[in-house]
This record gives sequence, C-alpha cells and structure tokens, in this order.
Amino acid sequence: MYYTIIFFILGLILGSFYTVIGLRLPNKESIIKPRSHCPNCKRKLKWYELIPIFSYIIQRGKCRGCKKHISIKYPLYELLTGICFALSYIVFGLSLKIIMPLTLISLLIIVIISDIEYMIIPDEIIIFGSILLIVETLFINGMNGFLASVVNSILFFITMYLIKKVGDFIFKKESLGGGDIKLMAMIGICFHIKTIVVIIFIASFIALPYAIIVMLKKKEAMVPYGPFLSLTSIALILLKQNFMSLIDLINYIV
Repeated sequence: MYYTIIFFILGLILGSFYTVIGLRLPNKESIIKPRSHCPNCKRKLKWYELIPIFSYIIQRGKCRGCKKHISIKYPLYELLTGICFALSYIVFGLSLKIIMPLTLISLLIIVIISDIEYMIIPDEIIIFGSILLIVETLFINGMNGFLASVVNSILFFITMYLIKKVGDFIFKKESLGGGDIKLMAMIGICFHIKTIVVIIFIASFIALPYAIIVMLKKKEAMVPYGPFLSLTSIALILLKQNFMSLIDLINYIV
C-alpha cells in the first residue's frame, strides 16, 4: 500500500507536468519558461496553486486572480496519470519491468492531452519517445528484444498507413492524421505483433459511437483518434495482455 500511494502521488505530480507539455508543445512554447500562469489574466501561479487536484478543489475550479473558470480536464489529466502509475506498480512491481510501461504511459498521457486540446500529436514526443523506448528495450531485453521491437514498430506503421489509404479512398477525405500513424509506430516498440489488431479494433470500436454523435451535430467535425489508441494501449499494458490475439481477447472478456 505504501508504494502504491507513492506511485500515485508521483503520477499526480508528473501528470501536472505532462499537462504543461501537452498544452505548450503544440504551440511551440517552452515547457520551462514562463512559469505556470493563468491563461486568461496571465498571473503567475503561486506554489500552493500548483498542487495537483487539491489546488483545483480548494480554489473551486477558479483562478484566484481573475476568478475565471479552470477546465476540469486539467485535474482529470493529473488523476489519470496518478491512477495509471499506481496500477503500474501493482501490476509490474518494483522492478526493471516497470520502466517501459511507465515510459510509454507517460508519453501516451501527453499525446492524449495534446490531441484532445489541439488535435495535434507533436513529432517531438514521437521521436523522443521512440528513441527512449528503443534504448530501454535494448537495455532490458537485449539485442533480440531490440530487433523485435524495431520490426513491430515498422509493421505497425505500415498497417496504419494502409488503413489510412483505404479510409481516404472510401470517405474521399483524410481519414487518419499522420500523427496517428507515427503514434502507432511508437506504440509498436512495446507490443507483440499480434496486439496490432487488438489495439486498432478496440480503439475503433470505442471511437465510432463518439464520432457518430459528433458528426451528427456538426458534419465536418474532426474526431481525434490518438486518445482512443492511447487509452486502449494503456489498458492493455495494465492488463498485461500485450501478447494476446484478437480471439484471446474476446475469450478473456467473455
């Protein structure tokens, strides 16, 4: 329980930082300067206004300066990261096996934030994340694991690219963004090749009802696919089901 709480608190703290990255990087802003501030009145926030979740609750979701409402999404991002970190410890324990799951989850949290807020998946996150994950794979799993990860990543990229081309042809417009394709290449570093079908299937299954509702309200509306791919990947990480085929997953659920 002690370590679970520690990982949860660590996740909350890092979740606050990941929110800053996800909000600033798409706008080509520094993630270090300026200090955290209210986006409305530009007032620099005090340290006690930056305590994850608790500051939001104490301030009743409003800026202490201009009293403008602060989006509930920000503490939810922090809470999501905290929960994911705590569950990662419960699932993988305090060992080398937890390094890659925490790394990928961290990267995917940033992707979720960026894609929800701006419908952009920054190349910086994909490039930096892919390099970091490949290095970790080489260190933890050796050369065989490294080669397998590279092959899986390439296959994930090719599969998503083909899906995009088919979708573009059917719908006569862009069906997937380039960021989604590159995202799957990064995710592919950490997953068994069989999981490619599982991730795409579940993410599409979850995204479809939401996309229909959004497009019924506004025909030309765009729906970010990255958050669905990311959440599905996180779920499979925490279920330790990266080896499953689609049939295995159906049997597991039933």
